[in-house]
Amino acid sequence: MPKTIRYTLLSLRDLAVSVGPFILLAVTLLALAYWWLDPNPPKRVTLATGPAQSAYEEFGKRYVKALAAEGIEVVTMPSEGSAANLQLLREGKVDLGFVQGGTSDYTDTDEEKLASLGSLFVEPVWLFYREEAARKVTATATLTALTQLQGLRINMGTAGSGVPSLMTKLLESNRIDPATLQISKLAQTPATVAFLGGELDAIVFASAPESLMVQMLLQTPGVKLMNFAQSEAYSRRFAFLSPVRLPRGVVDLAGNIPPEDVRLVAPTTALITRTTTHPALLQLFAQAGNQIHGSAGWFKRAREYPNIENNELPIAKEAERAIKTDAPLLQRYLSFWVANLIERMWLVMGIIIAVLLPLSRIIPPLYAFRVRSRIFRWYGQLRNIEVRIESEDNHALLNELNLLESRAEKITVPLSYTDELYALRRNINLVRQKLLRPEAALA
Repeated sequence: MPKTIRYTLLSLRDLAVSVGPFILLAVTLLALAYWWLDPNPPKRVTLATGPAQSAYEEFGKRYVKALAAEGIEVVTMPSEGSAANLQLLREGKVDLGFVQGGTSDYTDTDEEKLASLGSLFVEPVWLFYREEAARKVTATATLTALTQLQGLRINMGTAGSGVPSLMTKLLESNRIDPATLQISKLAQTPATVAFLGGELDAIVFASAPESLMVQMLLQTPGVKLMNFAQSEAYSRRFAFLSPVRLPRGVVDLAGNIPPEDVRLVAPTTALITRTTTHPALLQLFAQAGNQIHGSAGWFKRAREYPNIENNELPIAKEAERAIKTDAPLLQRYLSFWVANLIERMWLVMGIIIAVLLPLSRIIPPLYAFRVRSRIFRWYGQLRNIEVRIESEDNHALLNELNLLESRAEKITVPLSYTDELYALRRNINLVRQKLLRPEAALA
C-alpha cells in the first residue's frame, strides 16, 4: 500500500475513534427520541363505515384507496350506521368512523376520548313516499309537512343508523305522537324492497346523495321526495341541522328530475376518531378527506367541505392544519414516511445538535491526545533509563535504550505529527550520548 494512502487511512482511523463516542451518543439520543415520539404510524387502521350500498360504504372504499397509496391498510368495518359507529368508537373497537350530527348527546368522557377530523358532507333527510299513499292524505298527492304522515306506514331505519333518534326529535318538535304512525325499523335494503313492493308508504334515509339507494329512488316512477317547506325553521330549532336545496334537474337534466327545487334539512357528517389514534394517521385521513370531499356536489360548492364548522366534538390539531393549509412542503417532494419522520423528529434533532455542538469542540484535542499518546508513553521509559544512569550498569541500560529505539522506529503517526516522533528519537540519542560519556562509563 502506498505510504500516502496508509498515512491518510491512519488519520481517518484516529479521527473515527475520536468521534466515535459522540456518534454513539447521538445515535442513542435519536433512538430514545424515536421510541418516545413514535413518529411513524401503524400500517393498519380500522374504519367504521355503514350498511351495504350506503354513502358511508362508498366513502370508505375511497379512503381505502387513498391511504393504500401511502402504504396504509384501511380495514373497513360495516355497521348499521352512525349510532353504531359512535358506539364502536366508544368501545375502542375501531380507530375512526363516520358519525352524523345529532346522533347522540356527547358526554364529557366523549370529549376527552374522541375528536373530529372535520365536517365532511351533509346528509339530507330523504323522506320518500308513494304517490298512491299520499292521495289518502291530500288531493294533490304531495306531502310538505311531517304532520301529514299520521296514519301512514313509515320505516325509520335501525337503531344503529341514527335515523330513529333524529326522526324522534323532529316528530316531537311537531307534537306528533309516534303511536299515530305505523313505524317499522328495517335495515336500508329490506326496507327499500318493502317500500317498492307496496308494504310501506314512506321510507326515511339520512344519507349523502352518493348513496345508490337514494339515486335509484329519485328516479323511480310513482315515488316522490318530501319537500321540507319549514327547513329554515328546523335549522333554527336544531343546531346540528342545516337547510339545503336540491336544485331542479340536478339528478337528471334531460328528464328534469326533480321537476322543481326541493327543500330539505340535513345534519352534517363528520369523521370521528379516538384521541389515541396516531397523529400521522389523522393527518393522512384529513388530507385524503380534502381530495374525496372537496369537489362540488348537489349540496355544496367546490372546497366548501371538509370544514371545521358544525362540529360537536373538538377538532384534532392535525385535521385543522390539513383543512386550512395544503400538504406540508416536505410531503410534496418526499415520500410520506420520510417526510413524516423528518417533520416529527426535526425539533428533537435540533435539540440533540444543540447539545452535541459544544461537546464537539473537544474532538480536536481528543484526536491530538490519541495520536500523541503513542509517542508520549515512551518518554516515561526513556526518563527512567536516564535516572538510572549513575546507579546501574551502563551496558545493560544501553541495551534497554536500543530496544526502546527499535520500538520507537515502528511507531506510525499521521504526517502532521511526525515532528513529535522525530523529537522522541532525538531525545533517545541524547540519552545514548549521556550513557557513552567517559564520566558515565567510569561510573
